[in-house]
Amino acid sequence: MNQSAWIRPEWNPATIALMVLGFVIFWPLGLAMLAYILFGDRLHEFKREANATVDRGFDTMRRYTSGKGFSQYTGGTGNAAFDDWRRQELERIENERRKLDEARREFDEYVSELRRAKDQEEFSKFMRDRNARNGNDTNGTTGN
Repeated sequence: MNQSAWIRPEWNPATIALMVLGFVIFWPLGLAMLAYILFGDRLHEFKREANATVDRGFDTMRRYTSGKGFSQYTGGTGNAAFDDWRRQELERIENERRKLDEARREFDEYVSELRRAKDQEEFSKFMRDRNARNGNDTNGTTGN
């Protein structure tokens, strides 16, 4: 996901304007924008959980079909050597898919941690500026 997106799922003037405009033009658009503002940051987690649920379902189906996967539905070729090779290749591809899913999960966690660190840095800067400003105001008002 592009972290520099113009419209992020947060309350800011752009998203509020789009939400109001959506309600004015066609109320479901405004409602969709409101849902995006409220729940948009959870979309990646929702997608990951949905994919995991589907993967578990397919794993269960594979287990019940004695590890044959969908080959019992598509039928074998009748050539045992080819069928064995095909099964091995499908297992290899499945292992690669698992590795890719793990790498994607790790990357998502890394990006999330970067975002949190950036947010913490921005917040710390704000607090430093605020404290410096309040310290200057206090000194300026007591001197008069």
